Amino acid sequence: MSRSVASDGAKSGGKQSDPFVLDVRSLGRRAGSMSEVHRTVIAPERLGLDMVAIPADSEVDLDLRLEAVTEGVLVTGTVSGETEGQCSRCLEPIDDTVTVFLTELFAYPDSATEQTTDADDVHRVVDDRLDLEQSIIDAIALELPMSPLCSEDCEGLCPECGVRLAVAEPGHAHEQIDPRWAALRDKFGSPGEDSPKDKGGD
Repeated sequence: MSRSVASDGAKSGGKQSDPFVLDVRSLGRRAGSMSEVHRTVIAPERLGLDMVAIPADSEVDLDLRLEAVTEGVLVTGTVSGETEGQCSRCLEPIDDTVTVFLTELFAYPDSATEQTTDADDVHRVVDDRLDLEQSIIDAIALELPMSPLCSEDCEGLCPECGVRLAVAEPGHAHEQIDPRWAALRDKFGSPGEDSPKDKGGD
């Protein structure tokens, strides 16, 4: 069984222009041969959802094991990075970390798996390389929350004026008048107030 540890793109066989592409020529097709990839790459594009994601040009840590099996190369391990986004209630910026666990089989050309599985249902080894990008994109999208929150008890924004309720004065509220009664209020005033007629005097 072969074993190697890669700390950067050059040592692991990946290209800097394709940070999620890994070269597996050193594995051959000897079932049980294995190599490890430990590297930090730069995300070529935003990875995640509309409201929260790993930003483009930020660091992504790969900690993976590549193992040759009968039908292809089995990839297992973790991918992690710092996320940026907005709270879905108050729209304040939020920062966090996401870690996803990968378990993906990349089928060899002409293997039984490659021949009997639809192209969209299995990843493939192409020119002795694995392209992990789509697997990583899918895993991160499933891991991140659709509606991220700055805190579980975030009160959001005031629907009337848009101020963050977390920093608003205690008891922050707005008088709400039914439009049907607005004309009467303008004419007679609110309860306890002098009507416009009374204010005008005799």
